[in-house]
Amino acid sequence: MKRIAVAVVLMTLSAFLPLFCAQNVTVVPVVPGAYWQLVSTQEMGVDEIKNYGGDPAVEREYGVKSFVVRTYGLYRIPVEVVVESAADVSGAYGLLTYYQNEFMHPEKTIELAMTGPQGSLMARGRSFIRFPRPKDVRISDKDFRDLLILVGGTRPTRDSLANLPSLLPALGLIQGSTKYILGPVTAQRVVPNLPTDLIGFDQGAELQVGEYQLGNSRSTIAELSYPTPQIARLRFARMSDALGVNQDRGANSLYARREGSFIFLAFKANSKADASELLDHFSVNQQLSWDQKYPGDKTIGRQLFELIMGNVFLTLVLAGSGVAGGLLIVLSRRVTARVFPALEWGHPEADRLIRLNLE
Repeated sequence: MKRIAVAVVLMTLSAFLPLFCAQNVTVVPVVPGAYWQLVSTQEMGVDEIKNYGGDPAVEREYGVKSFVVRTYGLYRIPVEVVVESAADVSGAYGLLTYYQNEFMHPEKTIELAMTGPQGSLMARGRSFIRFPRPKDVRISDKDFRDLLILVGGTRPTRDSLANLPSLLPALGLIQGSTKYILGPVTAQRVVPNLPTDLIGFDQGAELQVGEYQLGNSRSTIAELSYPTPQIARLRFARMSDALGVNQDRGANSLYARREGSFIFLAFKANSKADASELLDHFSVNQQLSWDQKYPGDKTIGRQLFELIMGNVFLTLVLAGSGVAGGLLIVLSRRVTARVFPALEWGHPEADRLIRLNLE
């Protein structure tokens, strides 16, 4: 019997073996292949970031106060990794976009990571991480990529991704040209043609800038978002008066439009038609959602009093419903006992006594 059972198993496996061989097998490494080891760590002030390719003024604007330099070793080859803590998730993402450039490309299978000839950049939660390549020694691309995975993993958390701004339209966007800006210092570095006092960062403005290629022309598109459409309308009016928006001024022309709480600007466009074609890529989808009634001018004490009285009223309603239900049960039993004396519902004592009916 054992031989027969083994034969049946082998025949079954041989029947499904071609199917297994026909499938493409993908091996996903759980840990990096290179044997990197953490050698040392050193904390530094934000002013020292200039020694690692950073701008202290920009770093402060994104909330960086200090950073840590980690030294990793591979076969006695030291590599420094700079880890900066921004104010929040959007700050770390802003630093990633500010320092990336057109000579960098996204790392395959590693989200929010850009790599170029000089090294790599990565955003993970509130942390912005630099991976400068050593100049004196050569490290293979595979070993360097393993270092990225060891330090930051392959993807950030789902919560951190949910807090990031929406991406600019990809059609015509030059890779590595996107900048996410949260303050006037960075805005002056990226778009000097746009006065920072017109943006309104003190009113919650957020600015995204990208370079777009349309035919032979290259234009800069800026997306300004505000907390409310009212703020955007006032800001757009100020920009129109100060910058002469949508007026043909040759190379200095600035074309723009406002939609809801967003303002879209097109710099260096060859013509109004080119600017309109680029701006048409941007659209705003608005949704309505139910929310609590606005309390108006009511004080906090008045709102708390109304909340407590509402709870008291709800308690009284529930208690009254219980009493009313009990009264209805009693009355229904009595009415049933008079109208339908044969029914047990009208004789509650029948539920407690067992009658033998012996004669």
